[in-house]
Amino acid sequence: MNKQIFRKYDIRGIADKDLDNKTVSKIGFVLGTMADGGVFAIGRDCRSTGIRLRDQLARGAALSGCTVVDLGEQTTPMTYFAAYTMKLAITVMITGSHNPAEYNGFKIMKGLHTLWGDAITEIQQKVEAVEEIQNEIPQMQTVSVREAYMDRLRSEFSPQVSLKVAVDAGNGTGGDCAVALLKQLGHRVVPLFCDADGTFPNHHPDPTVVSNLKHLSETVVKEKCDLGIAFDGDADRIGIVDENGQVIFGDRILCVLAGALLVDNPGATIISEVKASSVFFSHVESMGGKAMMFPTGHSIIKEGMLKENALLAGEMSGHIFFRDRYYGYDDALYATLRFLEIAEHADGPVSSLTSQLPPVMATPEIREECDDSIKFTIVEKVKQILNSQNYIFNDIDGVRVEFKNGWGLLRASNTQPVLVMRFEAGTIHQLKQYEQVMRTILQKARKEL
Repeated sequence: MNKQIFRKYDIRGIADKDLDNKTVSKIGFVLGTMADGGVFAIGRDCRSTGIRLRDQLARGAALSGCTVVDLGEQTTPMTYFAAYTMKLAITVMITGSHNPAEYNGFKIMKGLHTLWGDAITEIQQKVEAVEEIQNEIPQMQTVSVREAYMDRLRSEFSPQVSLKVAVDAGNGTGGDCAVALLKQLGHRVVPLFCDADGTFPNHHPDPTVVSNLKHLSETVVKEKCDLGIAFDGDADRIGIVDENGQVIFGDRILCVLAGALLVDNPGATIISEVKASSVFFSHVESMGGKAMMFPTGHSIIKEGMLKENALLAGEMSGHIFFRDRYYGYDDALYATLRFLEIAEHADGPVSSLTSQLPPVMATPEIREECDDSIKFTIVEKVKQILNSQNYIFNDIDGVRVEFKNGWGLLRASNTQPVLVMRFEAGTIHQLKQYEQVMRTILQKARKEL
């Protein structure tokens, strides 16, 4: 068994290599024992390996004595919705999220709490002690929450203005329901790659990568749309482009959502993460809200929202979490509807929603391949070098280094074999300078390993 499949937020690996039947059935048994005889529900995205993984999870879970329910092919937010509305003991979403097609994995909830960190480590230890599972794949009850989920979203929104919206699902799992719901609400939809296909034949379904939004941007301009929306593979992350085809990055999306929320909820706490622009934190404070910085990770953010009684949170990666009028989990379709609600009442086009934010020079996420076995060690070595050179930095998640007129971030991804960097500065010259400083230190760290 490849122990590196047990990650900080979930269990994930190359499906046909790391998630073999023997390993997955053992994981199912361990999770089944945690259900204490209750209901163990399984949802899955559109990847072809999802059915096999569902069967093997069910095989192990049934041996533990719990009732196994198949939620079918659906988005991750639909699976979260099932956990909140069906009183499930254990809920598993089988998804590779924004990873390449050959990946798959498990996002796990016990009751209403997403398991991460030490809980994932504990699952790993128990799996290692399980003997091989011998029983057959059980019969499963099939339950669909799709219509209940769609009804929940339909019930909250009654647009008075019909917007023209391009939707790019990247052939992920959320395209068909997004197109259907937006049309039912009266919007005019231009669909792009909205047929589910787990091989992702047109482009990779990761809206944080600007090149993946090329088709969407071009379509918005060509079709004279009001805006464009993109989803990742399991529809828990959102990307947005304005009427000019310009990308609105995750922290600026959050600024727009925060501004509207604070009108109705003065003083509310709003959370973002270490990759977010300093503009987000200053904007929320200027609007009378309380801005907080957390480590990256959907599980950490959700837990932090409960602890701090935050009403809204978001990440650069496009995970947007609402506890205002919603359940507190990340849902790209719900975030879409909240953004459209703001755009509908705006005095100008979608670009006007961010025009009041101060301009800064910033890079998108820069991802460099790095083996999972050394990525965290490299970041620790960079931290040691920064300390020795008397840099000021925040280390709640990797290192966010404060420069004279900006900052630079280096952290190890918890979901991919990459190091993530991002930089922000007042000028392009400073931006390049800060990136060069960090790259020089990173190179030194690699040599000293």
